[in-house]
Amino acid sequence: MNKNEMVSPENALPGGRTPVLAMPFFHRVTGDRLDRSFPHSETIYLAMGCFWGAEKLFWNTEGVLQTAVGYMGGFTPNPTYREVCTGRTGHAETVRVTYDPKHVPTTEILTLFLENHDPTQGMRQGNDVGTQYRSAIWCTTSEQFMTATTLKGSYQANLLTAGYGEMTTTISMSHGIEFYLAEAEHQQYLEDNPFGYCPVHATGVCLALTH
Repeated sequence: MNKNEMVSPENALPGGRTPVLAMPFFHRVTGDRLDRSFPHSETIYLAMGCFWGAEKLFWNTEGVLQTAVGYMGGFTPNPTYREVCTGRTGHAETVRVTYDPKHVPTTEILTLFLENHDPTQGMRQGNDVGTQYRSAIWCTTSEQFMTATTLKGSYQANLLTAGYGEMTTTISMSHGIEFYLAEAEHQQYLEDNPFGYCPVHATGVCLALTH
């Protein structure tokens, strides 16, 4: 199978009956349970290549209340990391970002997302090749969706000016799309493995030319 092509639902792996991460599990940086709810918060799901470094980017952002890594956008229920790596689940490596919009606006969250990977590479980020590394945004509110769509248009213009091609980032609502938490060893991976694999694929192009 070509890992650069999305698997069809009928050819996707069957998956498991139970989640691969048992609760309770506590965030290695904040100490909070990953299933904790935060009043007056918003959540957005971001796929931008390898989720280890992406998660660290957001847990270090002021106003972000919690992060977690998992799999999203595919067809296989309760997938394992090994299954996702085959390209036969359809899932992308994804970071769940829960934030306080009064302290960090959605615009800032999405600016970090856009500026810290190359959203023009399709089914890859650098040497990481496959559908699991695609660029995607899953929104939980209509306001997030509108903001993401507007920023994508602005960033596309800046990328073209800098000599890059068309963005391949997809923007969708998360309703009806399951986010499956990844295994314990992948949660806050770089906190336990500070010298672990963490490639940076940023283009160096800013969202605004005056940014």
